[in-house]
Amino acid sequence: MTVHGEKEMLPAVSKADGTKALQNFASRYSEANRKLDPKMNASYEAGTLHAIDQAGLKAARALRPQGNPNFPPLTFKDEHFAVPKQAGWPKYFIADAATNRKDANGNVMRWFLVFSRDSIDAKWRAVYFATFANNKAPELKTDADGYAEAVPADGKSGLTVNPGKLSKTYADYLNTGKGDDFASGKHTDGLRAIRAAQATAATQDGARVLWEDQPANYPPVALRTKDGGALVFFSTIYHQQKTVHAGAKFSVEAGLRGIVEGPVKKSNRMIFTTVSGQTVKVPAKDAGGKIEILNRIERKTSAKAV
Repeated sequence: MTVHGEKEMLPAVSKADGTKALQNFASRYSEANRKLDPKMNASYEAGTLHAIDQAGLKAARALRPQGNPNFPPLTFKDEHFAVPKQAGWPKYFIADAATNRKDANGNVMRWFLVFSRDSIDAKWRAVYFATFANNKAPELKTDADGYAEAVPADGKSGLTVNPGKLSKTYADYLNTGKGDDFASGKHTDGLRAIRAAQATAATQDGARVLWEDQPANYPPVALRTKDGGALVFFSTIYHQQKTVHAGAKFSVEAGLRGIVEGPVKKSNRMIFTTVSGQTVKVPAKDAGGKIEILNRIERKTSAKAV
C-alpha cells in the first residue's frame, strides 16, 4: 500500500532522519564558517536563517578573504526533537541540542533550530534559530505517542493573533506603536525607543533617517504549547534610509562592506535592509494576555547607495 504524504497525517520526520539533519547542519555550518563561503549557505539553511547567515558570511569574507581556518567546529549533544504530524508540504520539526558554545556567563547554550523541507526529495534545511533564557523553551503539547501539534496559520489557530498574521501585526506595531497585542519589552516599545533616538541623533548630525517595517514572505512555524497557546517562529523585514547633506560622505563600517552595492562615495543616501527572525509565545484567544517575544535575531542583508 502506498501512503501519500501530501494527504495523510504523518510524522514530519523520524528521529534518525532528524539526527542526520542536525549533524548535516553542524558539519556544513562549520565548513562554511571556516571557508567563509556564502555559496555553501543554501546547502543547510533556507528562508529567514539563510538570509541572515548568508549576509554574515559575505560580510566576514570581505574582511577575511582567506577564510577563518581556526573557526571552532560546531558540535551537538543531548538532542531533542519536537515532531508534529502533518499532511502536505512544507513539513517541519524543531531540534534542540546542547552545543559547544557558551553564553556571556559561561553557560552551555542549547540551540533551537527549525528544519523544513518542501518535498520528499528535498533536503532538510534550517529556517529559524533561537536560544532561550536558561535554555528553557515553553513546554509543548504532545499526544500519547509524543508527537507535537502543528498550529494552523489561519483563523483555526485559536490564538490571539494567527501565526499567518504575526509578521504584519508586528511590522505594523513597530511602524506606528499602535495596538496592544505585544507585551512591553526590548523588542517592542524598547526597540521603537532605540530607533527614535537614532533618528534624533542623526538629525542633530545633519542627517535624516527614515524607516519602515514590512511583513516577510517567509512562512511562520507554530507548535501548540501545553497551555493552549503556541510557540511561533516568524520573520519581518526592516528598511532604513539615511540621507546626509550634499557634499558629505558616507562612512560604511567595515563589517558591512561585503554587502554594499552602488557608488558610496558619489551618493548622499543609503538604504539598508535588515531581516529579522522572532520567536514568540502567543496566548490562546480564550486565555487572553499578550504576545511575548522570547528571542529575536537580525542582520543587515543589504546596503545600497542610491
